[in-house]
Amino acid sequence: MSGVRSQPCSSCPYRRDVPSGVWSADEYEKLRDYDNVTCDQPFAYFACHATPDHLCHGWVAVHENRGHEHELLALRLRGYTGDIPEASDALFDSGNEAADHGQADIEAPSEQATVVVEKLLRKYPRLERS
Repeated sequence: MSGVRSQPCSSCPYRRDVPSGVWSADEYEKLRDYDNVTCDQPFAYFACHATPDHLCHGWVAVHENRGHEHELLALRLRGYTGDIPEASDALFDSGNEAADHGQADIEAPSEQATVVVEKLLRKYPRLERS
């Protein structure tokens, strides 16, 4: 694992400008559990969808900042000592907020969401849903 991406990828589920419905409902649902108190969070870290050898910038920035009183358990278990990126207005304030947005149009994604998905699948065939 190379550390945290320096910027959120163009399709990061934590970005406010990424259309709803790009990722599966299950992928968005994962974001919610990291809002829990530290001891109730998943042990697994959240890797970037585009560059899985990096930790997701949005995941670290949102859950380690934004006034959350809880730390990311997965980072603590990994012994992560690298930089924590600042949360920006471009990112949602929580995993729940990001998941709510992302899941809103899953059943009927917009044309913009479809374009993003097609671009992702061309660039990263490993993301193909079965």
